[in-house]
This record gives sequence, structure tokens and C-alpha cells, in this order.
Amino acid sequence: MARWCFRHRWVVVLLWVALLAGTTAAGRALGDRYADVFEMPGTESAKVLELMEEAFPERAGETDTVVWKAADVRAAPVRERIEPMLADVAELPGVGAVASPYEKAGAAQVSRDGEIAYASVTFTERADRLTKEQMERFVDTAQRADGDGVRVEVGGTAVQLTEEPPAHLSEIVGVAAAAVVLFLAFGSLFGMLLPIATALFAVGTGMSGIVLLSHVMDVAEVSPMLATLIGLGVGIDYALFIVTRYRRDLLAGAVPVDACATAVRTSGRAVLFAGGTVCIALLGMFALELKFLNGVAVAAALTVVITVAAAITLLPALLGILGPRVLSRRRRRRLAADGPEAVGKRGPAARWSEAVGRHPLLIALAAVAAMAALAVPALDLRLGASDQGNDPSSSTTRQAYDLLADGFGPGFNGPLTVLAEVPSPADRAALDRLVTRLEETPGVAAVHPGPPADPATVQVVPTTSPQAEATDDLVDRIRDDVIPPAESGTSMRAYVGGQTAMMKDFAAVITDKLPLFIGVIIALGFALLTLAFRSLLIPLTAAVMNVLAAAASFGVLVAVFQWGWGGLAERGPVEAFLPVIMLSLLFGLSMDYQVFLVSRMHEEWLRTRDNALAVRVGLAESSRVINSAAVIMICVFAAFVLSGERVMAMFGIGLAGAVALDAFVLRTALVPGLMHLLGRANWWPSRTAAAPEPEPVPVPRQFIRGTVRTTCGDPVAQARVTLLAANGTQAGRTAPDNYGSYTFRELDDGAYVVVALAAGHAPQTASVLLQGGAVQACDLRLTRHPTA
Repeated sequence: MARWCFRHRWVVVLLWVALLAGTTAAGRALGDRYADVFEMPGTESAKVLELMEEAFPERAGETDTVVWKAADVRAAPVRERIEPMLADVAELPGVGAVASPYEKAGAAQVSRDGEIAYASVTFTERADRLTKEQMERFVDTAQRADGDGVRVEVGGTAVQLTEEPPAHLSEIVGVAAAAVVLFLAFGSLFGMLLPIATALFAVGTGMSGIVLLSHVMDVAEVSPMLATLIGLGVGIDYALFIVTRYRRDLLAGAVPVDACATAVRTSGRAVLFAGGTVCIALLGMFALELKFLNGVAVAAALTVVITVAAAITLLPALLGILGPRVLSRRRRRRLAADGPEAVGKRGPAARWSEAVGRHPLLIALAAVAAMAALAVPALDLRLGASDQGNDPSSSTTRQAYDLLADGFGPGFNGPLTVLAEVPSPADRAALDRLVTRLEETPGVAAVHPGPPADPATVQVVPTTSPQAEATDDLVDRIRDDVIPPAESGTSMRAYVGGQTAMMKDFAAVITDKLPLFIGVIIALGFALLTLAFRSLLIPLTAAVMNVLAAAASFGVLVAVFQWGWGGLAERGPVEAFLPVIMLSLLFGLSMDYQVFLVSRMHEEWLRTRDNALAVRVGLAESSRVINSAAVIMICVFAAFVLSGERVMAMFGIGLAGAVALDAFVLRTALVPGLMHLLGRANWWPSRTAAAPEPEPVPVPRQFIRGTVRTTCGDPVAQARVTLLAANGTQAGRTAPDNYGSYTFRELDDGAYVVVALAAGHAPQTASVLLQGGAVQACDLRLTRHPTA
């Protein structure tokens, strides 16, 4: 397939362009239908949502707040500034209702000291259906009243749309950083562009595919950004591995088409297995039976499949277009002048590989100690949900959050909703008892019963913030100790819901199912690696390494986001759904490096049946490219800190840290150290009989290299070059590549005649004498045949 794509390069490129253009046009025509569907069957918060939607459908729209502070918010000058502003807000498109504190029913919307007040603005659509333009107009209208002793801020989920950084900033920064690393690694502009172009084609097609996917299943709004993150990371890395192998074979003297075929057959095979492990890990999220995560899994897996397809089809076509130009001019000139370079030249990677072979136990123990130290903070992991208290301190959403906390208490930003089913008048007394018990419960700041109805709602304001552990404890206390006695002997049934309770329930569901999820993805990854390497210890080692990498990366997350180390983010819990998605990506990406590292070791093991040699050669030849790939992935992931979203910053830092630890500690030190210690058992139960005599590795002797071109310098299509020895026998025959280059290898000393033939051209011959020289140049210029 690689040869076909190489030779029919323009057809393949045009097919990919058509695919990208077609999916993009279809996506734009249909639009997206992203939906954040949090379904947690069997939980109390899910029951509250269900009953609320049935009984109070008018409350389904997004509700945001306009908050203001003044010396006296009830004073006439303040009202004269605020009331016209609220009237203007009520007239904005998409606004359904505005509840003002200056209305009769709004007395509770003014703080006790009279310095802070707020108005609730209810939109006709959910937050995910509101546009950035709508919210910018809302914020601008509200903040016109700011000034003259009145401070106005705006809070709410949808308002955060106005605080997003420029679109695709993180992707642009990540790709730019990757380009720098690639240029430093290859020293060639074209070599740098190939992996990036392949990844961008794949990610662009994948993003449009996700838009179309949202019409056939529920896909969360965060899915495209997560898919972009993983797609760019693996897309550039997969192309990097193939291009690196292609360059190596070019430098060893192979013609471009053969180098491409070899690269796809070896590194491309590893890419297929690596992509398979990533998809398996992602699709393992289906084991959790959470609809919200199913769409995320399919969207990310779809992007990975497309990146793998691009790496083994589009990339060979691009290699066919560029040919040897993936090498720098300096390397091409040296290759033409000095001949092929020796593979596996001694360098830092080879010296490190030898050091690991000499001290495997010491290096392995040091690596384990480092990973264990980084994993310690993970013992304090607390799952929850970020809110606007984690927004940057300069943002209007954070300012509104702080004003509400100052005026009405820290728990006001995350009230609990107690919903009670009261099917008969006799249950009203039970509801009153429940309200009284709630008012007497430690940790409750205020209780606000709603109007008489069935179901009845009671708003409970905690004394602590939504993210505080004490608020989680309060939810348990109300459910276990407050509600059951009030229900006793009656038909009333009460449930605790609200955003804080919902995220607590979501975290509990995730925690309960996490062991099953981890077991599923480890088992599937184990099976795939067993199939790839016919070994049991290698997949087992990979599974242990993945767990170590996950523990250490979560330790980094806890230290940065939960403890606030480094000042990169406000303190708060780790997002409840982050462990599942992040573990999927971590296990998949960790398997990538295991596959690429062990694939080269496996090749050497099959050739020599010498474990120590296989580990040394595999590490020496793979570590440099793995480290380069890791640096690229770290750049791509870390750039997502610029996304402006706390959850994406968590993914970025968590994955960047995990990749760094995986590549620079686990795969470079711990895995080869363990493989040296385990010896031939690494490859059990594959055949471990005495090694056959290794086939002699061909050592380049002498080459004839040149070009076949017209007198104008253009390559001659369909030319044939024949090499004749001094005795008249044919010593070789070849066809020049698309650039007119040809090579004859492994030649003995002696005299030779090179003959070039092509239809419509006069034949051309040249004599070459080889005597102790590595390369002899022989360029042939063909002239058009007079009768042609």
C-alpha cells in the first residue's frame, strides 16, 4: 500500500483534500448538535432533575446574575442607574425574565448590610445554546451602569463565553512549538512540515466528522477540544516515527520508494498497534455506562483512527512528492559526496543504553523512587467540580462570585435543592418538620421554602463554598440524618439535588466504576500487546508502567490544582469526570511509547535471540525519537493551558506531565532496566531455543550514484539504467526515481559501463572505474532522438 500511495501521490493527496473539504462543507451546512447529557440513573440528584423538568419546565433556561455593590444599594441615585439597565437587559434577545431586588418579591436579593444586591436573569435557552455574541451584549449592557460609586459585575455559566481567549490559540501555540522541535530534530523545513501537515489534515477531518457525529448520538461540547488535543499529539508523533525511519533508510542508501515502503512496514506497523491501543483505551469508557462519556470516547477514537489512516496513506504520498528533500541540503550533499551513513552511530543515546545495561537494578530503583514520590499527592485526590470561584481573579464572573459570597455567604454560590413529593395534604406537616430540621442542621446558613406545590422545593444555603469538603459532608448529613426521620410514617419522599449534589453524585458513580474501567482497558491493552509481541511479561510490564504513570500524573494534578503549588491555578477539586477521560488517554499514550520502544527490541531479538543486545540496540535506536516525540506532545498538551478553561488546563498539565514521566523516566530508564533484569523471560512463551546463526549484515562497499536527466536538467520519465561489468555481463539494472536519481550498491573493484535508455531519446553510456572508493558519481544527460 505504501508503494502505491508513493507512486500515485497526487491521487492520494487529492482524495484527502476532497475528504477534508467534503466533511467540512457537510459540517457547516448541518451545524453541530452538541449536548452535555449528564445521566446518572439511580442517584438522588438525577431524580431531582427529572422531577423538576416535569413540574417546572419554565426553569429550564440558563440563569445568570447581575451583581452590584454600593454604599447603599437602595439609595435613589443607585436605583436610577440600575433600574434602566435592568430594563435594557430584559429587552435583549433571548432574555426571558429579570428578577429585580427592587421588586416586592426581591427583598432577599439585598445583603443584610445593604451594600450588595443582585438580579437574576433567566434566558429562554440553556447555556450551551447561547452564543458568545449574545453574552457579550448582555455583559456590555449590564456594565454600562458601572461607575459613580456603583460597581457592577456579571456572573453565570454562559457569561464565561465572553472570557474565552482567541479561538484556537492553544492549538496554534502547540503546533508552533511542535514545529520548532521538529525543525531542530530534522534540520529540514520539509521534514518539519510533513508531520504537521499530516496531523492537521487528520484533525481537521476529525473535527468535521465529530460535528456530523453529533447528529446521530449525544456528543458533549468538550469533545472537539479533547479530540483536537489527542489528535494533534498522536498525529504529529505517528508521522514523526515514520518520517524518522524513512530518513534513516535514505541516509543508509535506499531509494525513496524503498525507504518509504520499509518505513511504513516497520514504523507504520507500530503506529497501527499504537493507534489501536489508544482507541481501545478510549472506548473502554463504555464500560462505565455513562452517556456523557460515550460521545467523548467515540469522538476521540474517531480522530485517532483518522490520524492513523493519514499516517499510513497521506504521509507516504507526501513523501513521494518531497522525496529526498526531507533531508537537509547539507545531509543530501554529504550523502552524494560520501555515500551512505552507518546506521546506529555511537552517541548520547548509545552511551545511555550501555549505562542502563551495566547498572539496570540501580537505575530501575531510582526511577521507581522518583515516580512514587510524585504519586504521593494523589493520595489526597478529591473529585468535584470547578465553579466560577476558580476563574481568574480579574474576570467579571470571579468578581461577581466573590461579591455574592461577601454579601450572602460562601454557600450562596452553590445552594442545595431539596425536593419533596407531598401527594396528600397530610404530608404538609412532614414538609414543615423537614424545613425545621434543615434549619437546625449544622452547616446550614439559610433555608428558603418555595411556594406550596407538589413537588415542593426547599433551597438550602450551606455555610461553606460549593467546592469545600464540608459541603459534601452536609449533603451526606441531610440525606442520611435529616430527611429519613422527617419522612417516617408519611408518604412524603424527599431528595437532595442541585449542582453541588449532582457533581458529588457524579464523582461517586465514577469512583464506584473506576476499578471496572481500569480492569477493562488494562485487559484489552494486554491482549493487544500479547498479540503484537507474542509475550506475556512485556504486556504485564506495560500495564504496571501505565498505572505508575497515571498515579504520578494525578499526583502532579493534585499538587498544582488542588493544593495550588506553582500558582498556575486557583485551588479547587479535580473535575469528577477527568480521571476517566485522562486515564483513557494516559493508557493509550503510554502504550504508544511501549510499542515503539519494544518493537525495535523485538526486531533485534528475532534476529539474534540475545536479550541484552536487543534491549541495548532498541533503546539506543528508539530513545532519541521517543524523546523528540515526547517533547512535541508535551508542547501540544501544555499549550492547552491557554484555552482559558480550567478543565482543559487540567488535561493539558496532567497529560504533559504524564508524557514527560513516561518517556524520560519509564521508557528510558525503568522499562529497559527491568528488561535487562528479566533477561530471556521477557519474550516467553515465544521460542527461546538457541539462536540461529545471524545473517551477515551487508556492509556497504562501493556505490555508483548519479542522475539521468535531459540536457535541460529535467528527469527523464521511464528511463532504464543498466550496469555492465568489464567482462560484458550485466552487474545491475534499475529505474531512476522521479527526481532522476539512481544507485548501484555493493560493487567490487573494477571497470564498469553505465548505459541509460529511454523512449524518444538517444542512448547514453559512461565508463566508471571503482578502486577503493566508497562512491563514484556518474550523471548522464540524454538528448532527444532526431526521429522522435
